[in-house]
Amino acid sequence: MNVTWEGSGRDGTGWEELSPYAGRCRLPGWDCTAGLVVGEDAALMIDAGSSVREGAWLRTRAHGLLGGGRVTHLALTHPHFDHVFGAAAFAGAEVFAAGAVGVPPVERSRDWGRVLGEGREELLADAVRNGADPAEAAEAADLLVRPRHLVSGEWTLDLGGGRQVLLANVGPGHTGHDLAVLVAGPGSPEIVFCGDLVEESGEPQAGPDAVPSRWPAALDRLLALGGEDALYVPGHGAVVDATFVRAQREALARRFDVP
Repeated sequence: MNVTWEGSGRDGTGWEELSPYAGRCRLPGWDCTAGLVVGEDAALMIDAGSSVREGAWLRTRAHGLLGGGRVTHLALTHPHFDHVFGAAAFAGAEVFAAGAVGVPPVERSRDWGRVLGEGREELLADAVRNGADPAEAAEAADLLVRPRHLVSGEWTLDLGGGRQVLLANVGPGHTGHDLAVLVAGPGSPEIVFCGDLVEESGEPQAGPDAVPSRWPAALDRLLALGGEDALYVPGHGAVVDATFVRAQREALARRFDVP
């Protein structure tokens, strides 16, 4: 598939080019990142937006960027409403997420099974509490998509034409299920989509499903994944570098009083 990036990526006005085959946009409302990685035969969307309507907008814009091609894979970085409520718009896509690995049950306040069961109402309430339209949020909660593939370590996706993407379960941290996406290719820096393990537009948010004692270590894994020269794409805010991620790691360690 060929792709032509457009716009600045800010406020849903277009897509910011990160490399010839990867881009992202910053969705309005919560400044949430959605990413797109394109191969010869397939395309991966990273996170799905905060409503079915927003997910449909992402799907339609990707369809245009891809010259009529479709999103074939969807990676959900973590189970929060602003990242997963649009997933139902990507019918037919293979859906990936992080499974819970090495997390004591007492710390597993939200796993994917619970999100789709008793946690559905919790997600809906969180969306409305944060300003989402109640009707749109209720629709999205009713249509929550179960990830078909749960990543316990690392998973390589072949998008065709030599384009491979690494999905890595680097958490827990921001949640019990934090998935990072590494995009590498010749002639371009490595790109790491971080989900909300990293935030640039505000202080990282630690809700009831966060695992603060493990968050700094998750950022260590992110840095090991991308290295010093990578572009790190946060769940909210502008693209940052390794220095920023390392500084945020140290701030989180001080905040939560962990090494």
